[in-house]
Amino acid sequence: MPAERAKKANFFAHRRRNKKPKPDVGELFAALDLGTNSCRMLIARPDGDEFEVVDAFSKPVHLGKGLEEHGTLSRAAINRTIQALHICQKKLKQHGVVNARFVATEACRRARNGQHFVKQVKARTGLQLEIIRPAEEARLACVSCAPHVAPETEKLLVLDIGGGSTELAWIDLSGVKPEDRSDALRNLKVCCEKTNKCGPEGARITDWISVPLGVATLNDQFADVDDDAARFALMSCTFEDAVYDFGDKLDFSDPKIRDSFQIVGTSGTVTTVAASFKGLKRYERTQIDGVSMSSDEVEQVTQEYLRLGLDGRRKAACIGNDRCELIMSGAAILQGVLRVFPTDKLTVADRGLREGLLYSQMAEKQVS
Repeated sequence: MPAERAKKANFFAHRRRNKKPKPDVGELFAALDLGTNSCRMLIARPDGDEFEVVDAFSKPVHLGKGLEEHGTLSRAAINRTIQALHICQKKLKQHGVVNARFVATEACRRARNGQHFVKQVKARTGLQLEIIRPAEEARLACVSCAPHVAPETEKLLVLDIGGGSTELAWIDLSGVKPEDRSDALRNLKVCCEKTNKCGPEGARITDWISVPLGVATLNDQFADVDDDAARFALMSCTFEDAVYDFGDKLDFSDPKIRDSFQIVGTSGTVTTVAASFKGLKRYERTQIDGVSMSSDEVEQVTQEYLRLGLDGRRKAACIGNDRCELIMSGAAILQGVLRVFPTDKLTVADRGLREGLLYSQMAEKQVS
């Protein structure tokens, strides 16, 4: 049906504001993000300042399951992940992709057998995984959020909640013209050292942090606490303590400062909270990507999750069995951040490392 095809096309297309001539339609780029919980890949074609998704893959592989206890990636987790990577390899071959980057994050960084796993992947699938540093992970998260930067934003906090860690990057855009701030973030090149200038446009990452607490690791840390509300409170306070001294100290009671400050949050936690806030019966990316929420609105959703309890969350729309436990550790991370950095503008980004990888590759090829 035409309406069905139009809806599907709208779901997969990343819209652009300023079109430029398209490069060769055969020029495709791929980005693969292997995290603690999921394996995700996008294959896309440049489309002006944005890109059009040609194919996509996403599967929970739980690579980090048992990592907190044993310090290694289990054989079962490795086999699950390699099965998913075989599917990715077939898609890459099917589309004839040449430009590609495949990255692994916290689970592989922490695991004693992380490098051995990378060698297994290469031998069994032909894919060369790159275990990236926290600084590069933070940079990619920032780049992916570029389309959502408001022109009035001078101080930007990018929050990327993962399964094994959470990255936060504090960005100063005050030296960039308002109309250029999105492009300045999209072309961020350097993020290896704190206080380093990160691009010719003047966007600067003034601080970044990788907290070794993600939705899976934080949940595992307090798995022995039976009471739902007590476990949530402990998780939230633990994460708040971890980020309390991070970033610039701003007077958030000053309306001018609040107006020029923005948080962009990525990850399944943030998008799920937004979907619950919007009352969606079924998740729709086009309804969520770019939505703004206040700290109070996030708190309302969190309290409703606690009221529902584990069984209620399992049956709730946009949560389900896969997220019913981890959504609370994710919400605890989000609440901890918002207590330290209260805002009326938490912008929800249904995008992450894959989009950052695509933007970066296209910028290097000078096609975006």
